[in-house]
Amino acid sequence: MGNKVKSFGLIGLGMVAGVTVSLQFSAIAQKVTGSPAPLPLQELRELTDVFGIIKSDYVEPADDKKLLTEAISGMVASLDPHSLYLDQKAFREMRETVSGKFVGIGIEVGTEDGYIKVVSPIEDSPAFKAGIKTGDLITRINGSPIKGQSLDEAIKKMRGEPHSKVELTINRKGEDKPLLFHVAREEIRVQSVKAKMIEPGYAWLRIAQFQEPTVEDMAKKLAALYAQDPHIKGLVLDLRNDPGGVVPGAVGVSAAFLPKDAVIVTTNGQLMESKQTFYGRPEFYAGRGPGDPLAKLPAALKDVPMVVLVNTGSASASEIVAGALQDYKRAIIMGSQTFGKGSVQTLRQLTADTAVKLTTARYYTPHGRSIQARGIVPDLLVDETADGDGLNSLRVREADLQKHLGNEDEQADPVKAPRHDGLEEEQRLLALAKKQKPVEFGSKDDFQLAQALNHFKGLPVRLAKADVAAATDAVADKTEVKSDAKPDLKTDVKPDDKKAPAKK
Repeated sequence: MGNKVKSFGLIGLGMVAGVTVSLQFSAIAQKVTGSPAPLPLQELRELTDVFGIIKSDYVEPADDKKLLTEAISGMVASLDPHSLYLDQKAFREMRETVSGKFVGIGIEVGTEDGYIKVVSPIEDSPAFKAGIKTGDLITRINGSPIKGQSLDEAIKKMRGEPHSKVELTINRKGEDKPLLFHVAREEIRVQSVKAKMIEPGYAWLRIAQFQEPTVEDMAKKLAALYAQDPHIKGLVLDLRNDPGGVVPGAVGVSAAFLPKDAVIVTTNGQLMESKQTFYGRPEFYAGRGPGDPLAKLPAALKDVPMVVLVNTGSASASEIVAGALQDYKRAIIMGSQTFGKGSVQTLRQLTADTAVKLTTARYYTPHGRSIQARGIVPDLLVDETADGDGLNSLRVREADLQKHLGNEDEQADPVKAPRHDGLEEEQRLLALAKKQKPVEFGSKDDFQLAQALNHFKGLPVRLAKADVAAATDAVADKTEVKSDAKPDLKTDVKPDDKKAPAKK
């Protein structure tokens, strides 16, 4: 498909937008096992020859460090879309993203009519205290117009050193004149987990991104929900637009709902450390704090009926969770086919300030399914709105990315939600996307959430329109699942020998 529409919004100012990473961290240099492969001397000699020619013949003096840094960056980036060389700035931003902390003013933002729209100020953040409100349009940053700039460019201008100030010019509905705010930047802690009772008996738990504190934050939110209503009849786990994050977070979230010691995900790559099985045990998900953050959760959580909401923006770690809960038949997966990022990136630190983020393994669901470039096909395909999938159907998937890592078994599961390749259909959807307001997840206007509630109550679920009819046939046997059906929990589920990654 030609033009793609980028997903709306960010998890928080300074966070990485879009579908990016599922990380395991290593603070040491890559281990060399066995005899190292011989260096390609002829190619290295050619590289040094080119370096020398540039130094001697280029029109103006070239900086040595810049040339070598760009060479490293290009070499790593040539592998796949998720392998990257991280310079000092990028490495710092990566660590901030994973830790859930960053220096900024604390607003969730999107775009509207070329301006930056405040989706929500983060509670108790500098922006919140300064009086910036949901719906405000940021038109200038430090006096410079931002209309037409990318979201990333605007975000970079609003970030900075702690205690430094940024000037924002804001247009607010109902105000005759633009408003001027001087906001001091501070370290912000992003809450990746939200939860609330939608109506009596039905709970909504949203994970916006998997970070180091996610499992502990989720446990607190779930405990609060059960304190509010000890007899929850249905739980919606909302993973829409969740771009992924750290693998232990995905393991812990899955473990909260699955039997003890269940296999959550397996990985396979060249290194022995890449050939792993992750179980629902504290050593695989507990953070640096003492004890098991899931230990005090209500026992009812293991049996409460569940719906997991996903869309094309659900990637990586969120696909690990959806795949595990689907394999164990613990939850109904509802929404649109997910992004399809089934690879693990390991952070290999080079210096104190630089690193390489390298794809080191593929991951597999408990039944041995590889999600790479395929994604999770929901049990119930449901459009984003009553009018169709609109904006979501135009998003890029892993399989659309250049140099993407392929799936090892493309013929095993050919079911894929169809893309809109026709020009007329693409133009129609683009026009619809422009008119369509971004969905506020968890609101009364959230169409997919309403369908999840219908499923719990045994009411008809409005499935996707004709544009996903081909994929609907593949899951038709699951569309009659009753809300009072007992989940089929198999505590001894292990990767299928036919599909499991080979152990080398």
